[in-house]
Amino acid sequence: MAIVIIRQDHKIELWKKALLKADSSLEVYSFLEEHPKDEISMAITWKHPSGSLNKYPNLKCIASAGAGVDYLFEDATRPKDIPITRIVDPFLASDMSEHVLAVILAHLKNLNAYKTKQIANVWEPMEYLRIKDVTVGILGLGELGALTGTDLTRYGFKVQGWSRSAKNIENVTTFSGPDSLSKFLESTDVLVCLLPLTPATEGILNKKLLSQLPKNAFVINVARGGHMVDEDLLALIDNGHLSGACLDVYHTEPLPTSHPFWNHNKIHMTPHYASVSDTNSVIPQLVENYKRLQSGEELQNKVDMNKGY
Repeated sequence: MAIVIIRQDHKIELWKKALLKADSSLEVYSFLEEHPKDEISMAITWKHPSGSLNKYPNLKCIASAGAGVDYLFEDATRPKDIPITRIVDPFLASDMSEHVLAVILAHLKNLNAYKTKQIANVWEPMEYLRIKDVTVGILGLGELGALTGTDLTRYGFKVQGWSRSAKNIENVTTFSGPDSLSKFLESTDVLVCLLPLTPATEGILNKKLLSQLPKNAFVINVARGGHMVDEDLLALIDNGHLSGACLDVYHTEPLPTSHPFWNHNKIHMTPHYASVSDTNSVIPQLVENYKRLQSGEELQNKVDMNKGY
């Protein structure tokens, strides 16, 4: 049994060294080097090339190197009978919570707008909002959404959240199911998207949904680019319904330089770096699952293949 790492960035050797540091007895290969494909039982992957997972006849587990697994479900060539696991990293949730807090405070105090005015040599004081003035609505109450909501309440924010199934989170007003979505939206001043990307949520941040937010609402998308209908967001900002947006994720990454987001003074961007898996934190999970695979035990953090997360 052996492990192959499949990803399209510069981090393969980093992950390989970290795995061997955790357990020097492991057999770990990069998919770019010569390796015994029939001996591979686990593939650790992140945004793999389409078709690369069906080259291993004895593959028994596909391990996502991050919390997201939507890219795996988008690969039509992926072997469908192989279980998928995901990373559950406490740093992912806390990092995301800190990022969302920073973005919201920058919005309330006009920091992004002042930076734009600074570049234009414009001195123009603006009215600001206070924490008590806004209700933050979190779309998606999984691990990241639940912690983000809880943390925001500790700073005095009014927080509400919506999820597909009912959730109970202390000090957070929760809504669930399609029938309650409109009520959730109409009282949300800052919308934070932390949904998993599934066929049911793709394109959910569209004109119909965003139009239900109050006038001057602000949108934060830190989930996946596929949730957003870009042209709808632009239209609602340009017609004055939305006050702006801060985006960390995009349909194509890096975002093409011709995309209108780049030069829009009410859209603020970060390069999909709101929350990044910490190698030292996640490696033990992967090694543990590999050992479980060898001994025939139940894998940890398995993905529900019907839900897609």
